[in-house]
Amino acid sequence: MNERGSFGGRDADSAAGEGDRSVRVAGIDCGTNSIRLLIADGNGPALTDVHREMRVVRLGEGVDRTGRLSDAALERTRAALVDYVALIEAQGVSRVRMVATSASRDAANADEFRSMVQAILGVEPEVISGVEEAALSFTGAVAGLPGVVGEGLLVADIGGGSTELVLGSPARGIVSASFSMDVGCVRMTERHLHDDPPTPAQIAATTSDLETAFALAAQEVPVREAVSFVGVAGTVTTIAAIALGLPAYDPRAIHGSVISFRDVSAVTQRLLSMTRAERAALPVMHPGRVDVIGAGALILRCLMEFVGAAEVIVSEHDILDGIALSLL
Repeated sequence: MNERGSFGGRDADSAAGEGDRSVRVAGIDCGTNSIRLLIADGNGPALTDVHREMRVVRLGEGVDRTGRLSDAALERTRAALVDYVALIEAQGVSRVRMVATSASRDAANADEFRSMVQAILGVEPEVISGVEEAALSFTGAVAGLPGVVGEGLLVADIGGGSTELVLGSPARGIVSASFSMDVGCVRMTERHLHDDPPTPAQIAATTSDLETAFALAAQEVPVREAVSFVGVAGTVTTIAAIALGLPAYDPRAIHGSVISFRDVSAVTQRLLSMTRAERAALPVMHPGRVDVIGAGALILRCLMEFVGAAEVIVSEHDILDGIALSLL
């Protein structure tokens, strides 16, 4: 990385002017629970993966309670970024964009986070609005998703601190409505699901919060007009892996899979009745999701019930792909 923060000795403007030539780009998505990296070669509207990686850093740990990013969370994020920069430089990336979402929007010490990223990555993290987050999620989710065409596609991106809903047309590449809700798997776990496993009263309190948030979202997004429902991000893909009975996490088997509401409900009930040790023993479970997957599953189940979705189409692509695509 040079002093101006460009990669591979070329800045964004020169890369943008390359026309049809392939450009190697890097997208970084820093959310409440995880920080993810995608290095990909782009040519026109298509991406070819070079490297994908996720680190669970819990940047938003405690933010709902304290309003601040903790020193420990900032250090975990810093360590991940140092490793990501080494990968970016080794792969000859010419353009990089980092997007930071819910936790860094909410924190009182967000400036400390931005300064840390600037010092390590050489570019400012873009602390985007919920509307921008939703649009990037939609673009990434539908790119290359088999069998998704036409109008009325509703995408749900369940994150650690927030959940984005976006309604649009994949055929025309148009987003017609979107809304970001302050309900996510980390936030709901910290707010309500304190026991292991959670009590019926804690689950009921979470459900009540979700119903309130969904009702507000429906004022902005006509969710019941959706013809198809797509779910993205780690909560949804993990639930799909469990529902499919996979012996190990397999993105190829998960991407494009269709999971019924009945199966989502069964997995949710199972997860909410398990202890932490039992959840950790599931072969598809990422260690960083063990503590929060119950809340994430509850969000998905309640959301599907609210919008009347009989099934969810699962996409392994999401806002991270949208970020990388925005660089082309």
